[in-house]
Amino acid sequence: MTQYRNRLLALILNLIPGLGHLYWGKKVRGVLYPMFFFGGILFGFLLSVASSDEVFLGITVVAAFILWCISMLDLIIVLLREPTQVYPSVQQQAPPIDPLDPLGIMPPPMSKKDQDRERFYIILLSFVPGLGHFQMGLMQRGLSFLISFFGLFTMLLFVTGITHESVFLLFLGLLPIIWLYSMFDAVGLVHRKQAGMSIQDRTLFDEWESGRGEGRRSKVLATLLSAFPGAGQMYLGLQKRGLQLMVMFLGSFYIIDVLRLKVFLFIIPIIWFFSLFDGLQQISRYGILPLEDRPLIDGKRNYQHWLGIILIVLGIYYVSMDLLVPMVERYFPGIKLTYFIHHYLRPVLIAFLLIGGGLKLVNGTRNKSTL
Repeated sequence: MTQYRNRLLALILNLIPGLGHLYWGKKVRGVLYPMFFFGGILFGFLLSVASSDEVFLGITVVAAFILWCISMLDLIIVLLREPTQVYPSVQQQAPPIDPLDPLGIMPPPMSKKDQDRERFYIILLSFVPGLGHFQMGLMQRGLSFLISFFGLFTMLLFVTGITHESVFLLFLGLLPIIWLYSMFDAVGLVHRKQAGMSIQDRTLFDEWESGRGEGRRSKVLATLLSAFPGAGQMYLGLQKRGLQLMVMFLGSFYIIDVLRLKVFLFIIPIIWFFSLFDGLQQISRYGILPLEDRPLIDGKRNYQHWLGIILIVLGIYYVSMDLLVPMVERYFPGIKLTYFIHHYLRPVLIAFLLIGGGLKLVNGTRNKSTL
């Protein structure tokens, strides 16, 4: 029996070089790619350590990236050349006559395998903004994404080269927003097409204008606002959810800077990516499904007590560090109170808070499991 394999799953697995080839049945490539990839990284690292020269490590990283690209390109070529698997039926029967189409003029519905194949091609082409829309025949919409992405990139490089001001390069942050929106839009449209729903070929500007005329919020503007955590959700009317995301993002900056917790800097990009993908998900539902303003943290009354304690502690901390500690060090020069607080007291307090928070979560999980 022939085994059916998913092309999209193979492509995702091959983010680790070789796994996609193993999944697709290419055992030799599935062994050689990871062996050269990880073996080369290990060899370059050991060579860099032995020679105390970081040049070898840089060369190793570049070579590993090139090998990763070759592995992905090789798998894409294999997937595109693979014919659609056809399973012969036990008994060939004539298809039933559709009373709505007795002459058989309308094309037959796509099978599950053909739908998976079409989704795979659309997602693969959508890595270049607009090409996935071209595959579905949406020329105007695909062209608007293509021009928006590459036009913005070219314009920013041109303006930066003419003015010699690198500040314009900050607007390059809009490119991943356009890329993600194009990807989500293409995936959403192909699902609507396969579900039998009608799709319209209109540009982003036409969609913006139609939304304004109908009194609806613009999905394009909501996507751009989603670049700042919480802003896109608040624009769609999800005030509680958007406000919590905004407070979490800005509050993380504030707390990490005040307490100097550089080890927790990884939390900031996690919050940003969560907010961005949550915003894109809410945008895809807008106008199709009702949106529910469900906050991330429910039970406002239960958390008001802890929020008040945190605010009081921060107030005491600022008064102590900006007023009391300088006065004590002024009258008692021999006491290095600031040094003691920064190097001993603060790490101990943070450690106790982390341990206490962890124990609280563990106890809460146990209580829920016993109920």
